[in-house]
Amino acid sequence: MFHTVCGAATVGGSTKLGRSWLQQRGGGMARRVLSTLLAMTALVLSAHAQPDAEPPRAQPGVLPADSVLAAANSARYAAFAARAPIAAPAQGGSAQAPNAGSIAQPRGEVAAARKSGGNPLLAVTDFPLYDVIAPVHVEAGMNQVLAELEAAMDRLEARVAPTWQGLVDPLTRIQDRYDHTWGVVQHLLGVKNSEALRVAAAAVQPRATAFGQRLGQSAPVYQAFQALRDGPLWGGLSRARRAIVEQQLLGFKLGGVTLEGGPRKRFNAIQAALDTLGTNFSNNLQDATAAFQLHLSRQADVAGLPPSSLALLAQQARNKANEGNATAEAGPWLVTLDGPIYGPVMQYAENRNLREMVYKAFITRASSGSTNNQPVIEQILALRREQAAILNYTSYTDYALADRMATPTTATDLLEQLRAASYPAAKQDVEDVAALAKSRGQADALAYWDLSFWAQRLQQARFNLTDEQLRPYFALPTVLDGLHSLVHRIFNATFEAADGEVPVWDPAVRFYRVYKDGNLAAYLYFDPYARSGEKRVGSWMNGAVAASALLAPPGQALRLPVAYIVTALPAPVGNTPALLSMGDVRTVFHEHGHALQHMLTEQTDYFVSGINGIPRDAVEEPSQFMEFWPYDESTLAGIARHYQTGAPLPADLYAKLMASRTFRAGTQSLQQLHYAITDLALHTAYVPQPGTSVFASQVYREATANTTVIAPIVGDRWLCSFSHIFSDSSYAAGYYSYKWAEILSADGFSAFEEAGLSDGPAVVRAGMRYRATVLALGGGVPPAEVFADFRGRNATTVPLLVSEGLLPAAAAARLAEADAKLRLESPAAIRADVSQR
Repeated sequence: MFHTVCGAATVGGSTKLGRSWLQQRGGGMARRVLSTLLAMTALVLSAHAQPDAEPPRAQPGVLPADSVLAAANSARYAAFAARAPIAAPAQGGSAQAPNAGSIAQPRGEVAAARKSGGNPLLAVTDFPLYDVIAPVHVEAGMNQVLAELEAAMDRLEARVAPTWQGLVDPLTRIQDRYDHTWGVVQHLLGVKNSEALRVAAAAVQPRATAFGQRLGQSAPVYQAFQALRDGPLWGGLSRARRAIVEQQLLGFKLGGVTLEGGPRKRFNAIQAALDTLGTNFSNNLQDATAAFQLHLSRQADVAGLPPSSLALLAQQARNKANEGNATAEAGPWLVTLDGPIYGPVMQYAENRNLREMVYKAFITRASSGSTNNQPVIEQILALRREQAAILNYTSYTDYALADRMATPTTATDLLEQLRAASYPAAKQDVEDVAALAKSRGQADALAYWDLSFWAQRLQQARFNLTDEQLRPYFALPTVLDGLHSLVHRIFNATFEAADGEVPVWDPAVRFYRVYKDGNLAAYLYFDPYARSGEKRVGSWMNGAVAASALLAPPGQALRLPVAYIVTALPAPVGNTPALLSMGDVRTVFHEHGHALQHMLTEQTDYFVSGINGIPRDAVEEPSQFMEFWPYDESTLAGIARHYQTGAPLPADLYAKLMASRTFRAGTQSLQQLHYAITDLALHTAYVPQPGTSVFASQVYREATANTTVIAPIVGDRWLCSFSHIFSDSSYAAGYYSYKWAEILSADGFSAFEEAGLSDGPAVVRAGMRYRATVLALGGGVPPAEVFADFRGRNATTVPLLVSEGLLPAAAAARLAEADAKLRLESPAAIRADVSQR
């Protein structure tokens, strides 16, 4: 979730709203799909092919032949597992850095910041004093910073010159201090929320918003950028610096620099209102999620839940309900709506009434009472539409996509093509689950609270595998060790645990130094566990500070980047480490993909280093690329070790995992498309009216009907928890970005498959090319060109369609033969259009 930005910049995230990696479905998802091949436009491929013949349908409860398709891989996997080192499960976290322990910068910088005294929010350090910053420091600290920044802008506007040193350098210093200080407050609102902090932030938010608007509407600064672009110095600028100038000019246009008088005043008032509404939306969701607590005391209530879930529910009862004697075996147990609890309840609880109650609580979060987000949604959609109209855009979608790779047409076309291909497979998924439920005695029609429960049993019937069988092999410390080993192997980057060197906001937060080619390159905070009530729902990555030569400390050539990764993983229980599902593992890999792009950047100009300056619909590329790796044999052998014995994942479990890798991929695909299509539809066609509700609108009903197999329940209010598009504007009219970037990520990973995943030297060569392009070039080069530099050609949708099971192998081969290429549109043409407005 830039979460959302995956803060200065936040990218995100992963648990988000149901974000899931769309997996290959073997032969399954291709069944009954694509009577003709997707007809692609300028965005999509154009060719036709006939689908493969439909294989025999598996009978409910019967193990079909395709469950052993991966058996041939068992021997190869066993070889990888045998040679992989056994990771110590106790602490975990990092391979030894070549020059580990030789750098004392964070510790010394923090010590100097502490000695300076005064308001800790104002301490001059890239490593904020999180252990002492309190709500009482926010209002006074931010007002002091904003006063200083306002004076700095006065000076800049009075003497700005159309040169790099006279324009961009001073603007960088101003922007960085604003982003960093206000970013600390925003970060704490996400990870250490409290009523006192909310009040303090709300008191200063109007002034902070106004200063942000001034940065985006300064006529003298805008005119200086125009003069720099049109003047004699333009030809001497590097490509990255030219990109900065072009991005700034477009940003000024989208920020309302050309507005005057009443329109500018209204535009700014709307933005201030949207900032407040987004904060209210997030607070309402967080409070509503934390408010639900269901106390259970009977064994019958928790029948079917695995031991790991019972232990977590008992721990919740001890920590939140003062049930000091609660145990996993005897209870009592406390059910909440936090992801690590909600998911297992829906999958395993045999009590159907319990599942129904928890599902309805989850799907109606923040939709009534003091935390009601329904009026907030109406106001946000109305104001966004009005804001876009002030700048002469026909819809907010047109406005939001003005600086993206996609246009509204190409984004819509892609989603519709994928929807048409996904819907039949999702429908078959539901029919299969319903058939199993009926065969095992459920007389009632399949409901939403039945889907995960019976799908888990269908997976067990088909593949003799459940998520709980895998969980003991995915202890978080071991997963991190394996992930760090992978990063070292393919990118020559090393993680060194440095816990205790910097202040943190929670004892569970980890801190790392990150080395590239043996040299210190970056720092990383990792906050792994869910904390109901004080931590925002979901997972995300933030850029804490960006790499910058200009902002380098005295005596150094570069200020190193710092990143945050925040996830909502299940916490350790007693002496048992956090045990993850495969979905949790993918989340960890996903967020590290974002962080790697921020930390391994080669750009040294602030505005395009790391994740800065990258279009939203490209920023998910490295994160989704990393999600492919947990299924790689050698990588899996490194992350999957039994938390008690250190034994590797058995070869038979590996075979079952690979065979079930694409189980219900049609459902997962359609769910993501439901989010993306609804998002675009609301921001394109919905016109809020007094006294009406988005849930009753034709726009919403049509989007829902086209992207759901089972009609939503009466009272479904899932939009009230759709924080990706309503907590702020980062992914508003932009949820399609996950699908768009998957084209790049799937094609990118296919380069490693073509090189041969078992060919170590070839994988390293591909990895270093990926590091030198996708991870290095930041926002300084258009993402389509970055991809072409890595891949040697334009991106194609074929790897994505094949990996999701949307394209039969034979059709994929015909497309590859025809060399049908996906051409991703550069923002340049769109910018030209914007400049005419």
